[in-house]
Amino acid sequence: MKKAIFLDRDGVLNELVLNPATGEYEPPHTPDDLILFPDTIESLRILRDAGYELFLVSNQPDYAKGKTTFENIRAVHTRFNHIVGSGGIHFRDSYYCYHHPYGTVPGFSCVCECRKPKPYFLVKASREYGIDLRRSWMIGDRDSDIGCGKAAGTRTILIEEPHSSGWRGSSQPDFSAANLNEAVTIIIHT
Repeated sequence: MKKAIFLDRDGVLNELVLNPATGEYEPPHTPDDLILFPDTIESLRILRDAGYELFLVSNQPDYAKGKTTFENIRAVHTRFNHIVGSGGIHFRDSYYCYHHPYGTVPGFSCVCECRKPKPYFLVKASREYGIDLRRSWMIGDRDSDIGCGKAAGTRTILIEEPHSSGWRGSSQPDFSAANLNEAVTIIIHT
């Protein structure tokens, strides 16, 4: 069985964006708002070259909350794939949960099985791609990411993104890192 790195996107691979309407840092709502952290491509390259399959696992509830269009969310994903693809990086699969229990859009405003911290997508990847979750890692910037990885049986790294600090504090990650580059160092030397 293969080993994998499961990565949250926003706050781990790309910058969060200040939403003037809410005063909060949020995922990018348009492709033009998407800015990768400087070390993202090289960090992913190191993980790939170390034999890890790469998976993207992201909660994307802003359409369910009425903050942006579904087309914009998909366009951000397309631009993300284009940028990392131009750097020679390809994810084995990308999993997005578009639901939120307190959303306002019918069909997307619900309690679902795929929203982190539930491990649905990690278990799905394990089944579909032969991933050994015990040899794998979940990297994220929120407690929900760490909870997801723990529930699936992976090791976990919490990225201490300053703009995500309100979304963490109760999880117990295996490791903490300032950024993805530091997380990669931990993985390679563990």
